[in-house]
Amino acid sequence: MNKLFKQDSPWMAFFIRFWFTAKMAANGVLSNTLRSALTILGVAIGVASVVGLMGIGEGARQNVMEQFESLGTNVIAIQAHDESYEFFPDKSYELVDRVQGLDKATPVVNTDTSMRWRRTSGEVFVVGVNEQFPKIRDHEMVAGDFFSELHVEQRSSVAVLGHNLAINLAGGRSPVGQIITLDGQSYRILGVLDPKGDGHANNIDNKVVIPYTSAQRLEEKRTVEEIWGKAASTRDAELSTVQLGRIFQREMGLAQDAPTPQQPEQDPGGMPGGAMPVQPAPQPEEPSIPTISDDPITITNLNQLVDEVDQANRIMTLLLGGIAAVALLVGGLGIMNIMLVAVTERTSEIGVRRALGAKQTDLMAQFLLEALYLSIIGIICGIIIGIWGLTIFENYGFQTAVSFEAIKIAAAVALGSGLLFGVYPAISASSVPPVEALRRQ
Repeated sequence: MNKLFKQDSPWMAFFIRFWFTAKMAANGVLSNTLRSALTILGVAIGVASVVGLMGIGEGARQNVMEQFESLGTNVIAIQAHDESYEFFPDKSYELVDRVQGLDKATPVVNTDTSMRWRRTSGEVFVVGVNEQFPKIRDHEMVAGDFFSELHVEQRSSVAVLGHNLAINLAGGRSPVGQIITLDGQSYRILGVLDPKGDGHANNIDNKVVIPYTSAQRLEEKRTVEEIWGKAASTRDAELSTVQLGRIFQREMGLAQDAPTPQQPEQDPGGMPGGAMPVQPAPQPEEPSIPTISDDPITITNLNQLVDEVDQANRIMTLLLGGIAAVALLVGGLGIMNIMLVAVTERTSEIGVRRALGAKQTDLMAQFLLEALYLSIIGIICGIIIGIWGLTIFENYGFQTAVSFEAIKIAAAVALGSGLLFGVYPAISASSVPPVEALRRQ
């Protein structure tokens, strides 16, 4: 080690030259603070734009994912879009017996009705399900208990409140055992669900959950428009979705065009999120049944839906980052312009250094280091501004997320563009003939 850094060793000479060049580069940046500050600002704006926009996009992606994940894992939703195709409740229990891998299922009735709690009244969303609902949707109880199979069979007037609704009505106190009035009929509150989602009005947190038999009484109908099932695993959910499509095609005389489990590469009906359309077979001799949507029944694997939505949101986040990256390009061009001006203004300095023995590589290193200094300072300032901007957005209720991937991308692009656009001025500086430079002086 001592031999390596002897006064006459090549390494010591290199270190001294580099240290001197680095000091000259720093003096070059500090010699015109206003110009350097404007250049740094250009880089900082580019970096802050990438960090900020990708942070907003990532926050939106996480928000959407939380909403879908609140629906539970390995959940399959079977929905009828026309009353002619709605299901009798026993169908959900039959499907559990017939479909391999389908562990649980519940009929679903969605409605809204008038609500009264003590002196508070208004409209409330009501969802009718069976006793399997908490296991299907991965819910826990924060207070009390969920209703039982006996409550469902007896059409009991019992209810479970969503988390936000319970807080809004009871003010933080437990509403268990209290009475809530729905459509003029009293329901005893058995429990409160754990929070899910972001508190939107149509979220389960703001709903009243009652036995589907009681919900049918409110709706005055014998059928249900949805069935929710839960598979044992992700693979079972995929196979169950296909098998369910086959079952409804056979039973309802519908077109046999669903994929089989041996054809996983095919798109199940072209519906997003693994939604399998079940379309009526053409029957010219009979009038077609009007439907609310193009497909009277859809079977949706929510796992696939979550994956596709996540992928779409990631692409959107990258697009936002790409748009913001244009500002980084502008910042790099700003560095090149400033460095070219610096080369022109400091021609005499370049000539003196060349006359005193400075090599072309020394001059190139000096101007590249100046570009590097401007880029690094701009990157640091841009990251700080970007994170500060995301904090402001969060204070106004927007969900954001600091993306370290965005920070790494922005820093790498800014650093690379700074060095790239600093090469031409550095070459220009090193190519100035000493005699010409001194003659200008």
